Amino acid sequence: MSLPPEKASELKQLIHQQLSKMDVHGRIREILAETIREELAPDQQHLSTEDLIKALRRRGIIDDVMKELNFVTDENGINRPVCSYIKPLRAGRLLDTPRQAARFVNVLGYERAPVIGGGGKQEQWCTLLAFLCRNKGDCEDHANLLCSLLLGYGLEAFVCVGTKAKGVPHAWVMTCGTDGTITFWESLTGHRYIHKPTNPDEPPLAEQPKPLYPYRTIGCVFNHQMFLGNCQPSDAVETCIFDLNDESKWKPMSEEAIKSVCAPGATTSLPPFPPLCASTIDASVTSNEIEMQLRLLVSEHRKDLGLTTVWEDQLSYLLSPALASYEFERTTSISAGNEEFQDAIRRAVPDGHTFKGFPIHFVYRNARRAFATCLRSPFCEEIICCRGDQVRLAVRVRVFTYPESACAVWIMFACKYRSVL
Repeated sequence: MSLPPEKASELKQLIHQQLSKMDVHGRIREILAETIREELAPDQQHLSTEDLIKALRRRGIIDDVMKELNFVTDENGINRPVCSYIKPLRAGRLLDTPRQAARFVNVLGYERAPVIGGGGKQEQWCTLLAFLCRNKGDCEDHANLLCSLLLGYGLEAFVCVGTKAKGVPHAWVMTCGTDGTITFWESLTGHRYIHKPTNPDEPPLAEQPKPLYPYRTIGCVFNHQMFLGNCQPSDAVETCIFDLNDESKWKPMSEEAIKSVCAPGATTSLPPFPPLCASTIDASVTSNEIEMQLRLLVSEHRKDLGLTTVWEDQLSYLLSPALASYEFERTTSISAGNEEFQDAIRRAVPDGHTFKGFPIHFVYRNARRAFATCLRSPFCEEIICCRGDQVRLAVRVRVFTYPESACAVWIMFACKYRSVL
């Protein structure tokens, strides 16, 4: 007799709660400790985490767990080693720098991966080809692509698998510099973070580096050649030491084993990945089309409110440098060109008038969808529905194209009007 899904879920929850009350994990550890202590030293009262890990490694338990962790299901339902999802990928002349590559990956759409198999927790990953054909994917798909591109630029890159806030599973990318610098790359946003580990043994009042990244724990790292499990006393990212050559901290899977399942010709290997395709989007034409559609939507919206609409083309044009500056900053983390934009706006807005502007960013080209999103912002709605004396409206759209027809769409709405005290 089978239980209905909702009852099965309820039963699982009750079992989990009961096991937590019984502290099953603690009891298992006690039993293991008693057995291992007999091997190490019968009179040894305290068993460290390091002793426990060494004993588990001697028994081959860690190797067995590593093998289980090393496989994941692709979009065809085939179990593949995670290392096979990574391939050093060169972008030709389509992407010039690693940071531009990170921006390209960032503008690809995000979509939660489906869960495979009767309510289990095994997620589906996409191969690089499937991910780019769909133009959207989960955090693992973004991380795999970014890692592949960074490897293509000659960096030592790995995909990190762990959790972020509230224990949510997550994947991101890490690069190891020749000077020992560890940099985290968030593939969903393009943000970069330098990792400076904290020392848990320091006194409570000692000054420690405060992590700026959103990651909480890390279980393993991998690329096309290596798979390493984190076996440090704590899996907290902020205390982790990323010396991947230290086997007391990072347990490596056999490179020969990885080659046997990931090398070209192996049953679980993937076919060679084709080169990235140049964008087929005409940035200038698309920018103009979206801008005209937004003007029409704004005019109709204001008409429904009983308001007339007067557009000022010159003011719209002056918004262009700001949009270019925003995209440049997203790509390079460097702010530039803002001074000229501000000076031009001051000259365009007469004394006694007020200027308001609202920039927003999208990764799709649907003007109506973008407009609906903009109206949900009180500040943007205030600009679009501006009332007053000598109201002039402006809107500027700038589409930045990337390979595989991915794009970043920047929109700025603005208005100027005479202030009435």
